[in-house]
Amino acid sequence: MIDYPTLKLIWWLLVGVLLIGFAVMDGHDMGVGTLLPFVGRDDVERRVVINTVGPHWDGNQVWFITAGGAIFAAWPLVYATAFSGFYWAMLVVLWALFFRPVGFDYRSKIRDPRWRSTWDWGLFIGGFVPPLIFGVAFGNLLQGVPFRFDANLVSYYEGSFWGLLNPFALLCGVVSSAMVTFHGAVYLMHRTEGDIQRRARTWATVTGLLALAAFTLAGVWLAYGIDGYVITSAVNAAAQPDPLTKTVVRAPGAWLANYRLYPSTLLVPLLAYAGFGLALLLARRGLTFAAFWASAVGLAGVIGTAGVSMFPFVMPSSLDLASSLTVWDSVSSQRTLGVMLVATLIFMPTIIVYTRWAYSVMRGKVTAAYVREHDHSAY
Repeated sequence: MIDYPTLKLIWWLLVGVLLIGFAVMDGHDMGVGTLLPFVGRDDVERRVVINTVGPHWDGNQVWFITAGGAIFAAWPLVYATAFSGFYWAMLVVLWALFFRPVGFDYRSKIRDPRWRSTWDWGLFIGGFVPPLIFGVAFGNLLQGVPFRFDANLVSYYEGSFWGLLNPFALLCGVVSSAMVTFHGAVYLMHRTEGDIQRRARTWATVTGLLALAAFTLAGVWLAYGIDGYVITSAVNAAAQPDPLTKTVVRAPGAWLANYRLYPSTLLVPLLAYAGFGLALLLARRGLTFAAFWASAVGLAGVIGTAGVSMFPFVMPSSLDLASSLTVWDSVSSQRTLGVMLVATLIFMPTIIVYTRWAYSVMRGKVTAAYVREHDHSAY
């Protein structure tokens, strides 16, 4: 059996993989939704855009559901604290996501321009708002969240929804929204042609450069303007979870400590620059399939940078430093993590194989002629 400290580390990595999978697979769906009102100038063009993701979007949301379930099962203290502290923000995300299934299903059922335009903007909300809120959430994690535990490990959140919308968190929201929109624009370039593809290329250039610029600015701000967290007491990685047994301090530049201690981790933020930079270059040259996967590497680099910078912290507390949740003291039991690992090793490859099969079957360009020919079956 795998020892407890190793399982804790494995599940930190697996949660990261699930978040990256969500950003890559559901992210391009949301990016397409964000671009829908802007790259499609008439009803037929917008139906072309919708049909590039219509057959896949619900399957891709498996990554979102799985990531949430994994956090619930592997990091129960993080799940309970985050979903209570970020309650209203999570509700905003859910309300925005409601527009997606209803919009995809109902949008083309009535031939009324006002009806269809309304659902187009609903799909825009469902694509734009969740990545923005997720980025804002990560921005708040990097600054510390105002919560604390009492002696019985009952959490108390003492912040407000509007307090989450601080300048640094909003900048992180821009990073998240821009990179997802860029990813969607590259996917649209791969699946469309003509005017839609040209508009998608323009949006890919704008959002790709914006993502790189915002990511750089956030990194500089984090390094020189935000104090990080450091555990100063001894850490027993094999101990049962109890966040209140450690001592934590805040220190300038602490979020850069892992890069100094383990220089190889510098490859993670470099992946973001290399991935997005290469994706921009490949997209301009029309190599859209390669550009999509280069963009996926960039997404992994951004998410990985947040994880590496914070490690071993998962949810730092600005209210009571000792209450900060880490990889070592916010997890489930050894048996739970072991059983979950076995299930993951079975079902994650199944999801990947199914997804690859679905995309291979429904590959190719979506055209206006296809939409007109399949007027009753297409979205």
